[in-house]
Amino acid sequence: MKPIALIAAASFAIAGSALAQQASGDPARGKTVYARCAACHDLNTGATRLGPSLKGVVGRTSGTMPNFNYSQALKDKAVVWNAQSLDAFLAGPAKFAPGNRMAFPPLANAQDRADLIEFLEQSAR
Repeated sequence: MKPIALIAAASFAIAGSALAQQASGDPARGKTVYARCAACHDLNTGATRLGPSLKGVVGRTSGTMPNFNYSQALKDKAVVWNAQSLDAFLAGPAKFAPGNRMAFPPLANAQDRADLIEFLEQSAR
């Protein structure tokens, strides 16, 4: 195999490994991680608090939850929330959407993010 092909294959393997780790989130642990979010985000009723409700967040387009005054940054981002976009947002909200108003610091631990995302996928319907 040529050196460039080896580099590409290695990059693909690393990216695949990161996605596999993310796919292996533990929803029980994610519920514990969600406790950090609960003060600002409702999970199941659709009520807005300091932040928008997370009910139905997976599959929803950023900045579109009714009755919440989103930052222009999240409205303009117009990303569909899925495992990858949620992971990127939680890893660095200010980097993902500069100018958004989420004051919570980045969730640095990749496993915590995977667990939280798995919990949201299962619980925030």
